[in-house]
Amino acid sequence: MNLNLQGKRALLLASSRGLGFACAMGLAREGCDVVICSRDRERINSAAKQIRKETNARVHAAVCDVSSPEAVQELVDQAVETFGGLEIVVHNAGGPPPGTVTSLSPEKWYDAFDLNLMSFVWLVRAVVPVMRKSNYGRILAITSSSIKEPIPNLVLSNTMRTGVLGLAKTLSKELGADNILVNVIAPGRIATERVEELDRAAAARRGVSVEQVHEESRNSIPLGRLGRPEELANLAVFLASEAGSYITGTAIAVDGGRLNALQ
Repeated sequence: MNLNLQGKRALLLASSRGLGFACAMGLAREGCDVVICSRDRERINSAAKQIRKETNARVHAAVCDVSSPEAVQELVDQAVETFGGLEIVVHNAGGPPPGTVTSLSPEKWYDAFDLNLMSFVWLVRAVVPVMRKSNYGRILAITSSSIKEPIPNLVLSNTMRTGVLGLAKTLSKELGADNILVNVIAPGRIATERVEELDRAAAARRGVSVEQVHEESRNSIPLGRLGRPEELANLAVFLASEAGSYITGTAIAVDGGRLNALQ
């Protein structure tokens, strides 16, 4: 299948590691110019070096705090200036801390609101005018399986990620006439540092070993294993391409069949 991604320009948030990095690598392999960002200069430069080495793609590394509207606008401007345009964006942000409604401070709620929901708002506001000029756009948001089935002790994720889904669905209606497609990817148990951190927190909370939590997790997945970041990236690459040209307003889980939700 020809995905027709050669020469497309892509911007990926929070892409120095994990799912964001895997998506950047996948798009670069298909011939995209990629802009990657992180709050850590050393880490993002290292990620860019690795992508260049493995793909020979043009890669621009930037430092950005995605919770700042000014920083997000500057990042988009930098991407356009560097590569002359922008057709693909992948919204990604670090997961909020675990906790319950009453156990988390107001500051944690506001932090999660800015990092996980408002960063998507700022990104969309910055990229849509650019995409409209070229009559081609792919906006992807990496969220969590919590948008389909709330996860215990992750109230911030359950709340903010669902807000991203609501905005994405709204945007798919507003932007369809401009050939700008908007979709959400909902990862389940993918082998990333974030999942490892959550498992360690769960083990400490329950007073059991981390290996027990790992085993319970594997047993809950029909495929019997955690997913690999590149497996999620494969979906992102497809949705970013012309091959996915009639898919918009959807939320697709990448979870090995773990969810019980029908939609």
